[in-house]
Amino acid sequence: MKITIVAGARPNFMKIAPITRAIDAAKAQGKRISYRLVYTGNQDDSSLDASLFADLHMKAPDAYLGVGGNRLTELTAGIMVAFEKELTENPAHVVLVVDDLTATMSCAIVAKKQNIKVAHLVAGTRSFDMSMPKEVNRMITDGLSDYLFTAGMVANRNLNQTGTENENVYYVGNILIDTIRYNHKQLIKPVWFSVLGLKEQEYILLTLNRHVLLNDKENLRNLLTTLTEKAGKTPIVAPLHTYVRDAIKSLNLDAPNLHIMPTQSYLSFGYLMNKAKAIVTDSGNVAEEATFLGVPCITLNTYAEHPETWRIGTNELVGEDPAALSAAMDKLMRGEWKRGELPERWDGRTAERIVQILLR
Repeated sequence: MKITIVAGARPNFMKIAPITRAIDAAKAQGKRISYRLVYTGNQDDSSLDASLFADLHMKAPDAYLGVGGNRLTELTAGIMVAFEKELTENPAHVVLVVDDLTATMSCAIVAKKQNIKVAHLVAGTRSFDMSMPKEVNRMITDGLSDYLFTAGMVANRNLNQTGTENENVYYVGNILIDTIRYNHKQLIKPVWFSVLGLKEQEYILLTLNRHVLLNDKENLRNLLTTLTEKAGKTPIVAPLHTYVRDAIKSLNLDAPNLHIMPTQSYLSFGYLMNKAKAIVTDSGNVAEEATFLGVPCITLNTYAEHPETWRIGTNELVGEDPAALSAAMDKLMRGEWKRGELPERWDGRTAERIVQILLR
């Protein structure tokens, strides 16, 4: 069996790495299975730092489609044309796509038109907001997929409500947890950690990425002012992409406890999550890792791709509401945060289950 695995952005590789290791292990046991890893972006993409693939214990992509841009229609068309050529030159039995990106949807369409089976990793997630491009990507990809690999029973119910055939849905668990479990003992303390005078469990980690949050400058100012004031003397460490750093610096905040840093390698960022007093983020992936690590997490969003993080995990949703953030910070600083539990099948064996299903 030949599997083409598609990555459309850096976070996809954290979910793909366990799959590639599981395929290599099956191949070593004599199974007839192989994979080809394709990245839809450019080889010189600055988000793919040199350490990424070494940290994840995986090889770099076999092919780069070299398609980029922010205009969704042009991006979709460019990826479809390039991926059609890729599949023609390198035929596959299954195309495995990840999450809910434009690349995910585009490559699923191309594979289906070539009569190739489609496997969707992290299927069934929903925001129920069709104004979000990612929601459209999810719906189309799920509708085309022959294998829908879900992380929780909420995702299964979402698919059931859309009339998806049950025999195509596989509850395999959260693939992201495979990666954090695998690397948990290899996390690396950043060299600047002690220089800033940080102590374990005595700082707050802040991550921001969503453009919709950054573009509302006045609300962003209110959120960050609330966070820094409620944190008091507790340092806030914020490893941020350049566009996020620029957006925050343009606010000219008076916040001596806010330390804005460059983005970190996977293993260094994992250390910062693992040793934090709490995490404030707008990332669903970070909220999932926080639940696994048992670290209190405040998510600046109104929904989570995996509701398990706030239903039984350590996560709480506050939206983009400074008042809700203030209340959550008060609870955190009083030491009254919920303990959280580990959701079912967050056991580090998701990739193994997926490969077993594909080999049937």
